[in-house]
Amino acid sequence: MRGVFPGSHLAVPQVGDAAPDFDLPALIGGVKKRFHLSEQCAKKTLVLAFYPLNWEPLSANQMVQYQMEREKFTEPHAEVVGISVDSIMNTSAWEREIGPFDYPLCSDFWPHGEVSRKYGVFREQEAYAGASERAIFIVNRRGTIVFRKIYELHQVPAIGETLDALRRL
Repeated sequence: MRGVFPGSHLAVPQVGDAAPDFDLPALIGGVKKRFHLSEQCAKKTLVLAFYPLNWEPLSANQMVQYQMEREKFTEPHAEVVGISVDSIMNTSAWEREIGPFDYPLCSDFWPHGEVSRKYGVFREQEAYAGASERAIFIVNRRGTIVFRKIYELHQVPAIGETLDALRRL
């Protein structure tokens, strides 16, 4: 059964479900490109890191930690993919201030929150309405969700927990 998270009316895909595909504008090393999930997950396991907003201190902390620990993710042939509902221009300015990042930062801005909605993590109400939850989905090379966890907005996902999930694959 699919779960529904507080603040959202949407079902959250579960472990074992096919990951909803998407194609979003992204920054990779400061360069604007397109990120298509189905193309990228065929190459490596992906850690989809949804975060509420750019310029929010906990989101900055989370993304900087991923950059600092990136080697630990790439060793098991995985890649972090940051996803927020902010525009690609906003994301570009934010990355210039706190980055650069060697992993993709995707913009789920238009249609606003469409990918966050597909993953059931778009906040419809309460604090940060119109943003996404802070959530991690790990998608294997077959495009299947093999780990998922939705965090409290004030909680930065523990990198060790995500790395442990990757090691178990």
